[in-house]
Amino acid sequence: MTCSFNLEKELLNQNYSRICGVDEVGRGALFGPVVSGAVILNPNRLNFEIDDSKKIPRRKRETLAEGIYESADAFSIGWCWNDDIDKMNILNATKTSMKQALLNLQIEPDYVLMDGINPDFIRIDGEGIIKGDSKSISIAAASIIAKVFRDDLMRQFSVYFNVYGLDRNKGYPTGEHISSIINTGISSYHRKSFKIKNG
Repeated sequence: MTCSFNLEKELLNQNYSRICGVDEVGRGALFGPVVSGAVILNPNRLNFEIDDSKKIPRRKRETLAEGIYESADAFSIGWCWNDDIDKMNILNATKTSMKQALLNLQIEPDYVLMDGINPDFIRIDGEGIIKGDSKSISIAAASIIAKVFRDDLMRQFSVYFNVYGLDRNKGYPTGEHISSIINTGISSYHRKSFKIKNG
């Protein structure tokens, strides 16, 4: 199934009018926050170049994110930092970041399409869609703004923690990143509850 507005169209036909896509990035990273995006697209201003953020090159992602900010009815970012991830585990931290993104929207959604997670932890109608960022353009839009935000944050952190190569690995467990942790130890922004696998 390709990324489309079909799921949203079905919901519009059921008299929902503010359909919000939600997705996260950084769940598998060793460094920094898990970040979630929430987007309510304008059905009359859709860009069908929007797709799963992982499939799109950086420059195009950034251009698409600007377009989402300009044309969407509402958008927001939420996050949960490494200390809270260590305290509550990554699943609960992901849900916290998603809830924050939803609460910060300019308008309140009446239905939520969430990538891979059942939205039973929020008080809004909705459903979890497996691989939703490849099926729903609203979820894909959320994935794009979340990834652009988090990647930019990692590039900023790389200035202060340049030993870890964060501008290249974005905090994920690459060989370079793991080797740096083994040689120099972790920073205060690393997730201490995540096990570092060497080789």
